[in-house]
Amino acid sequence: MNLFDMHCHLDFMENAGGAAERAQALGIGCYSVTVTPHDYERVSREFAAHENVRVGLGLHPWWIADGSCGEEDIDRFGVLAAETRFIGEVGLDFGKRCAGTEELQTAAFERIASACSQGGKVVSLHAVKAVGAVLDVLEQFSCLEGNACILHWFSGTSDELQRAIRMGCYFSVGPRMLAAKRGVEYVKAIPASRLLLETDAPPESGSTMPYDEIAQQLRETLERIERLRGDGVAEEIAGASKELLFSRACSVG
Repeated sequence: MNLFDMHCHLDFMENAGGAAERAQALGIGCYSVTVTPHDYERVSREFAAHENVRVGLGLHPWWIADGSCGEEDIDRFGVLAAETRFIGEVGLDFGKRCAGTEELQTAAFERIASACSQGGKVVSLHAVKAVGAVLDVLEQFSCLEGNACILHWFSGTSDELQRAIRMGCYFSVGPRMLAAKRGVEYVKAIPASRLLLETDAPPESGSTMPYDEIAQQLRETLERIERLRGDGVAEEIAGASKELLFSRACSVG
């Protein structure tokens, strides 16, 4: 494998197993994040035979905000977190979609962070209008000490970017981040050793999107980053991704 999608939702594919097989045939490693503990348990079984796929245990803030997931799901997350290195998608969303649920989300995310505080995990993070709050919680529960924390589709401020870099975060970059001028400038500023690729695809459950379209998004993102950053960045991205997904101990340096 020489190409890695570090934030995708293969379980949203109508034929998830077929997508995983196609990814492997194309030499692509996938970090397939989930949105609920129930989805994680189901998907883990489905992808168990696919060596190129790692599945993240998720509890997405949207599902907390709309009441789809509650105390039982948070408790189940804590149990499952003790059994896996891979956590995602988790985080906070203080945008319009989830307005009025900030305290509810934060309480849940604090319990998620606590479950990851022993280290050794690769954590893919959602942070919409909430980067500072996410970093505060990670700091409070010492989650940046011993875990590899990935900010997916970073959209915070320049000051928040610099804070996240100082704290040792990784950043997964996809087409939508590169579609914004600010996103392009951020990609130029992030250390090459902390850059990863993502597609965040497909966009919704039950998708019939051909996997080759997702793979093409990934290749185009890498090509764009290479034009921005120059020779050598592809090797840095691949090396970091491979270490995070397939090494026994995740890199946190």
